[in-house]
Amino acid sequence: MKGLIQGHACSSSPYSSSSSTFLRPPCLTSTSRNCKFPLQLPQAMCSSQRIYRCAGVHMEACHNSFLSKNHIVARFSWGLSETQSLFSKQSLSKHLLPLGALVTSQTQFDVSNVPIVDEDKIGVLLLNLGGPETLDDVQPFLFNLFADPDIIRLPRLFRFLQKPLAQFISVLRAPKSKEGYASIGGGSPLRQITDAQAEELMKFLREKNVPAKVYVGMRYWHPFTEEAIEQIKRDRITKLVVLPLYPQFSISTSGSSLRLLESIFREDEYLVNMQHTVIPSWYQREGYIKAMAKLIENELKKFGSPEEVMIFFSAHGVPLAYVEEAGDPYKAEMEECVDLIMEELEKRKITNGYTLAYQSRVGPVEWLKPYTDETIIELGQKGVKSLLAVPISFVSEHIETLEEIDVEYKELALKSGIEKWGRVPALGCEPTFISDLADAVIESLPYVGAMAVSNLEARQSLVPLGSVEELLAAYDSQRRELPPPVTMWEWGWTKSAETWNGRAAMLAVLVLLVLEVTTGEGFLHQWGILPLFW
Repeated sequence: MKGLIQGHACSSSPYSSSSSTFLRPPCLTSTSRNCKFPLQLPQAMCSSQRIYRCAGVHMEACHNSFLSKNHIVARFSWGLSETQSLFSKQSLSKHLLPLGALVTSQTQFDVSNVPIVDEDKIGVLLLNLGGPETLDDVQPFLFNLFADPDIIRLPRLFRFLQKPLAQFISVLRAPKSKEGYASIGGGSPLRQITDAQAEELMKFLREKNVPAKVYVGMRYWHPFTEEAIEQIKRDRITKLVVLPLYPQFSISTSGSSLRLLESIFREDEYLVNMQHTVIPSWYQREGYIKAMAKLIENELKKFGSPEEVMIFFSAHGVPLAYVEEAGDPYKAEMEECVDLIMEELEKRKITNGYTLAYQSRVGPVEWLKPYTDETIIELGQKGVKSLLAVPISFVSEHIETLEEIDVEYKELALKSGIEKWGRVPALGCEPTFISDLADAVIESLPYVGAMAVSNLEARQSLVPLGSVEELLAAYDSQRRELPPPVTMWEWGWTKSAETWNGRAAMLAVLVLLVLEVTTGEGFLHQWGILPLFW
């Protein structure tokens, strides 16, 4: 789709139902370093102009001669050239913002005085991964995780094997996973922390004169997204802001949750008619960046020589193919996020060395590099003696922070020659962070439902997701036949061999599963795995 989408006069009401009046929701696009405002604004007369580009959208931001000097409006140009994919590896960097694009909560309106219609019932839906609360929950939780096609991608021909394969993997991994959860108290604290975050967010919203109700919807465990949606319907919410608790967008996290939510909305008449919008990522927000910097600063003070500490950002990894072949912006957003935090630390006179690595990889395929475990070993070999781990992609404590970082990586670091180890806690209910999330919700309220002009259009998508929708569409269009990451078959421990050996192993598993399903006999039936599922 090519051409220019632009709004009408600035006098248009932000609650208008006309799709031609508004652009994408304010939180769906990042801004440049000097652009501190929501971008979904009507067109106006311009006295001066600046051109920005982000997430495949050309923005012509201009100062409105009729408004105060702090107001900015925007026009958007959508579309892809016929020869260049928006999310190709070569073009992705062109569509991302310059590093240091910090978004503040100082918008063109006072967030404490947002006009709220009395009869409106405002809701905020927090989306998160979920986690097993008891050891008995571990295997069914893993099944839900691996049954997600955004976690394990199968060719269309083998999609019917998604759930049998998930059952097989979850049964095999459950014993080791139970050991990990047992070491942190017998279950994940993620639900309790997310519930506490929801309560604090609701308090901050009410303090800012927005009497909203906050709901929690988990992707793979209770309370499931479907359960949260049912409560939203019972409460007769009329305006909903969807807020994934993942700072950076990824196909496998926010993308999976939004895809599920979209399918739920499409099938429900009440939801179709409810006004709603989505905040897909918020890693560049000022409150989040400052809260992270403050936590790092506090932990550095606990070292004898704070200036000698290496700051070690450890993010949850994703398969490399998601980024290089499917166009996932996760890696670029993560790198920008780290740079923004380090810029904030420099303002606090903290100039420590730092690095970024990726943890929690599983399976034979290649994941984002550098890997956390390998990087820790390399730092020890280079003589680093003090290391401060920062769980950059997590806002809540869970298995990856409490067991993987605090136990496994700490032990590895001490064995590798690192003498002093520290770890920055997850944000949890840190006031600056939660307050800024409340501001993000409030800033999006004038644009909630502005794009949903008819049931027909609403059924086509949860909301006009802008760059998120384009991203998921690009992913879907390429997942049918992803280009091979290597062209030669090799054996051994090379990158090529790792990929091809993994494919061979997966093919063998698929063949065995096909035989199990078609014949009704085999070791899975003997073990009682498939009958449990069927």
